[in-house]
Parts: sequence; structure tokens; C-alpha cells
Amino acid sequence: MTSAQIIVLATPVFLALIAFEFAVGLARRRNTYRLNDALNSIGLGVMSQVVGVFTRLFTVGLYTLAYEHVALWPLSASSPWVWLGALIGYDFCYYWLHRGGHRVAALWAAHVVHHQSEDYNLSTALRQTSSGFLLGWIFYLPLAVLGVPPLVFGIVALIDLLYQFWVHTQQIGRLGWFDRWFCAPSNHRVHHAVNDRYLDKNYGGILLVWDRLFGTYAPEDAREPCVYGTRAPLRSWNPLWANLQVYRDLALDSWRTQAWPDKLRVWLKPPGWRPADVAAKWPRPVFDLKRFQRSGRYDPRISEQAAWVAGTLFAVVLLLTTIFLWNAHRLAPWLMAGLALLIVGLLWAVGLVTEPAADVSSDMGSDMRGDTRRDGRRGVRGAEGAARDTAPAAAYASVADAPDSGHERVRPR
Repeated sequence: MTSAQIIVLATPVFLALIAFEFAVGLARRRNTYRLNDALNSIGLGVMSQVVGVFTRLFTVGLYTLAYEHVALWPLSASSPWVWLGALIGYDFCYYWLHRGGHRVAALWAAHVVHHQSEDYNLSTALRQTSSGFLLGWIFYLPLAVLGVPPLVFGIVALIDLLYQFWVHTQQIGRLGWFDRWFCAPSNHRVHHAVNDRYLDKNYGGILLVWDRLFGTYAPEDAREPCVYGTRAPLRSWNPLWANLQVYRDLALDSWRTQAWPDKLRVWLKPPGWRPADVAAKWPRPVFDLKRFQRSGRYDPRISEQAAWVAGTLFAVVLLLTTIFLWNAHRLAPWLMAGLALLIVGLLWAVGLVTEPAADVSSDMGSDMRGDTRRDGRRGVRGAEGAARDTAPAAAYASVADAPDSGHERVRPR
């Protein structure tokens, strides 16, 4: 059975748990879902899996090549200790990839997709990048050198990924001793927050011990609720733009700077670093959490008819994706490519339907526009409607053009 087929089998479980969390939230009057955001997050997960069918040969091929030529001693896939050690080793490598994804701009450009949602629920867990294959494989090469067989590597990678699904919820509180050693909902909420005290903390995938060892642990504090999203918000339901936004911004700064070393530094420095000449000519305001919350989440109104159209298109996407992933290893290349393009095109159409042109604006600073959205116009905005407008939200913010020593507080996370 292929990893894509395992994802197909797991998908009904994911969707059932999402429905259960939604029901629990309604019962508790603490609903954390909006239709538009949930469709966008799940759609980005679909797109990631579809793209992964084509890129997996690249990543697995590189790992296998390294294993066959530089492994110090091939380990036996029949030993349970090899499996346990490989899982712990994978989680250790994942920690450093994840940490790098928040500290190196080129890696953040891929990882940002997972953080763009301004909600935090189980659908957020499915929100994955389509470009992580470009550099992520580098961090796992030590496992190949140590002799972890490709089959073992592939399965423990899937285990590590699937484990992280359940921690994306606001319906489960703190879990005592478990929170101190394992990734759990409380400490992963911290990871997704943009608050200064929570920024760039709790990277562990399964084990939180790595964060404690390397100084990146922070507990959730009830006195300061987590505010979700990124400090430079996407403000779009377009899945293609979600994957390209930060790459575009980095490329633009790299092109604009006159200093040749800075053209490379843009990609290697922490997210938010900008060349001095670019920052002076194209300044961006400093992030402010209060303004961030006042501006409101991205939540354009759509008609009920448009909501039905989006839901129908999305159902077709799920059906086509199921067929594609289950049969990908048997399909002719041209048919694979055609189906993949069709699925991505339909996901783009879902985003278009839930993002009316009249409601899309790059002017993020107007609180009046948020008030207008709350008043007077009938439409569908999500599972909670207007009641959620009072919740903390991520909206307009950006980076300070500060020296490196200041990035810990101001970069667009």
C-alpha cells in the first residue's frame, strides 16, 4: 500500500473528527470554525498531497541514493529497536527542520502555508505546503547516513505527520504531565500564536523534550490568549497564492536591493529581514498586536448560493482526489498530470467563489471596513456568522526594518 493510499483511508477519519470538533464547539458555544477558512485549509492539504505524488520520487529518491552510497551500517527493518530509534531520530530531525522553517526565510516561504489560517482547529492540521520538498529533504539525510532503511524512514515519517493532527484544537485544555514531554494541544497552540511571548516556540512534532533541551519551550498562559495567523497575513482564499506569497516577497526584495550579497541574504536571514536600501525605499510598519486584533480576520461575505457552489465544487475535489491518490501509481503520466491540474483548478475555483472581488482589498488598515462587514449585508461568512467577529484575530501587520538583533520580536510570523 502506498503512502497516498494510507492518506485516502485516513481522510474519512480526519473529516469525521473535524465534524465532531465542530459539534463540540457548537455545544460549548465555543465554535472555532468558519466555512471559508476550513475549505481553504483542507483544500491546501489536498493540493499538498496531489503535488506530493509527483515530488515524492524526488525526495525518496535522494534519501535512497544517500542510503545506498553513504550509510555507515545498514540497519535491519525487522528489529523493533530500529523502528523506535528511527521514529525518535526522525522527530529530532523534524525539530530542526521545523525550527529552520521559522528562522530561515527560504524555509519559511514553504512552511508559512501551515500558519496562514487565522483560526485554529483540526482543519488547520491539514493545511500543508506544496513546496516543502524543495529543501526539506536535507534535514533527514543524517538518518540515511546512520543506515535507516528507506521503508522504515517512509513509515515513521507518516507516523510523525499523522500524530500531529489531533493537537490542532482549542477544545482540549492542558493535559498535565503529558504537556511537559509531548506535543499536545496546549503547547501547539502556543506554536501557532503571533503573540510576542509565544513567537517561534514549541517546534517538536511528537516529543517536546527537544524544545526543553534547546531552549524553545514556552507554556500556554491563560492570562494571554493565543492569537493565530501570521504577522503578514495572506488575506486570500487562493491556494496558489498561499503557496507563492512569501516566495514572491523574497524575490522582490532580492531583485530590488543594489547590494549583491543582500540578494542572497534575503533568502538565508530570518523571516522579516530586509536589505537596508529596500527597507528605506519600501518601508513596512512595525507589528502591533492590538492593531493586529482590531483589524479583524479576513472574512469576506458571500451569498448562500455561492456557499453552496463552493461546497459542491469541494465535494467534487474530494472525489477526484480520492480517485487520483488511490490510483496514482497505476495511471499514465499524461492522465496523472491532467487530473492533478483539474484538481488544482477546482481548488482555485473554490477560492474564487468564496472570495468575491468586491470584498478583496489590500488596504488592511481600515477598522471601518470590518464594521461594514458586520452590518447590514446578508450573506454567508462561515459556520459562526458575525458572532465570531469579536474574537481575537490576525490581520494587517508586517515587519520592522530593524537590524538582526530585533527580529525576535518583529519578524512576520
